[in-house]
Amino acid sequence: MIVRIVRMEFQADKLEAFHQIFDQSKQAIRQFPGCLHLELHRDPQNEQVRYTYSHWEHEDALNAYRKSELFGGVWPATKALFAAKPKAFSLIQMETVE
Repeated sequence: MIVRIVRMEFQADKLEAFHQIFDQSKQAIRQFPGCLHLELHRDPQNEQVRYTYSHWEHEDALNAYRKSELFGGVWPATKALFAAKPKAFSLIQMETVE
């Protein structure tokens, strides 16, 4: 399984626009083949920073999403709202402790 974390810092006056994009696309992203989980988080120290946290069956599923028409519509619209360059991390989950 691949865990994908994307850190995005938005212009303060563009946060509402981002949340509209996320609300309109979150179910389609979550239902994309290979997406197992999707969350949105806010940085506790910086109101303009959001993180997406998602689980993917494997790297090929994540890459298929990144090449999809869905991503091609969501990402450019989101990218236009940034105040800083985003940072993305892909991790291979090794262990879960409960």
